[in-house]
Amino acid sequence: MTQHPTAEERRPANDGPKAAARNRAALIAAAREIYAEHGLDAPLSGIARRAGVGQGVLYRHFPDRAAVANAVLEENVREVEQAAAASGASLSGVLGVLTWHLTESAAFIGLLHADRTGGRADDRTDGVHAHASALSERVARSLRGHLTGGHRLGGSDDLMLAVAMVSGAVTGPTREERERRALAAWRLLGVEVGPVRPFAG
Repeated sequence: MTQHPTAEERRPANDGPKAAARNRAALIAAAREIYAEHGLDAPLSGIARRAGVGQGVLYRHFPDRAAVANAVLEENVREVEQAAAASGASLSGVLGVLTWHLTESAAFIGLLHADRTGGRADDRTDGVHAHASALSERVARSLRGHLTGGHRLGGSDDLMLAVAMVSGAVTGPTREERERRALAAWRLLGVEVGPVRPFAG
């Protein structure tokens, strides 16, 4: 007589923490794409769908919209910090990594500067704005560490003002177009930028 596997035996092994880490990484990657395409008002259900998980899984990792946005921003900033701390790092190289993040998720990087306008944050993004100042300072610290004496962006606010200006120029329907506009903006500012790519470690 043929023995059929029970429901317990058919169920795939539970990866536990590994699956949770995979799901979180997939959600952050999906959020970066969705928000770059549709901005912060995009429904969280779209992020879950893009990541291939249910909304319950999304809410287990991120209780609200601000938590999702903050996680993506945190990931962007951490890569810029890693690029700045790498052996042989230069300002142009770090700016290349930063520019890649600008072209991938301009809406998020733009939020790094939103708190400086003095405007009132929307309730949905209030937590993001509250976090933005600290993130912005971390980016500024990473870049400042590679400024040489007499650099054209050496003034107290010049560096982050330039980043904000380039961020504002990053528009367009494709990543290639956004990169072209970002590099044109840096050129107009007279700033050399290295290869536009993510930090490879």
